[in-house]
Amino acid sequence: MNILIVGLGSIAKKHIKALQSLNIETTIYALRSSVNAENVEGINNIYHLEDKAVKYDFAIISNPTHLHYQFIQLLANKKIPLFIEKPVVHTLEKISELISLIDTKAVITYVACNLRFHPCIQYLKNAVEKNVAKINELNVYCGSFLPDWRPGKDFRSVYSANASMGGGVHLDLFHELDYTTWLFGFPSKSNSVLRSVSTLQINACDYANYILEYRSFTANIVLNYYRRKPKRLIEIVFEDDTWTVDLINSTIKNDSGELLFSDVEFTIKDTYVVQLQYFIECLKNNQVPMNSFRHSVENLKICLN
Repeated sequence: MNILIVGLGSIAKKHIKALQSLNIETTIYALRSSVNAENVEGINNIYHLEDKAVKYDFAIISNPTHLHYQFIQLLANKKIPLFIEKPVVHTLEKISELISLIDTKAVITYVACNLRFHPCIQYLKNAVEKNVAKINELNVYCGSFLPDWRPGKDFRSVYSANASMGGGVHLDLFHELDYTTWLFGFPSKSNSVLRSVSTLQINACDYANYILEYRSFTANIVLNYYRRKPKRLIEIVFEDDTWTVDLINSTIKNDSGELLFSDVEFTIKDTYVVQLQYFIECLKNNQVPMNSFRHSVENLKICLN
């Protein structure tokens, strides 16, 4: 397979490692913005799409979010299947034009929300579909410390801390909104609070709170950049029990402390492998992947409004 990567940062390197672990024959090309860009072993640098007469099987878009739009537009015009790192874009401006282009060109798209492949989320997907117990409340929390994300770098200089570059906790931690709507569907109504008033002193949003109204329960999603000890939990309050899902430790417990599910061998890098395997299988079998560009934009509307 010939694979094009746009953006060769830390997330792209995770996808490259995942590709290399799949034991499939691949040639990987990276579209670089400068001839002085670093050389990465096993990656072919190109500086224009016309540099090589290559038919790409798909492209991975993993550059900073504020650059997604132009490259999705460029590659969609060439009818190249797109594996797009979340979130798809950082603004809803001109989004209908991009959706129209993707539809007109019949471009296969998948938005990479790898936590859908977390074993706890997979367990919940199956359990929620089978469980008849009424849900009264859903609480989702994800907090971590932005300065610890990229050791050795000034955290205020990276895109996460800069709104103009598509940064902000609401976009970085888009996973929580994505898996919530994947598990429970889209809400009938939503409200949000997006703020940046913490001691981090960054201009991008460092706190987000979403309230999603479903027909028979309410979901609350809280995200932040300033929690020093990471915490990533889902609490499902049923009429007769409460489940606590710990995504960091890969466990699900009920109100009595009984372990309902555990995967002690799981590491987050596993999700990148399974996710790419899923997407490649969809391409091979001519199947439409879940979480298309259009679908993910519906989550983005909740995220940004």
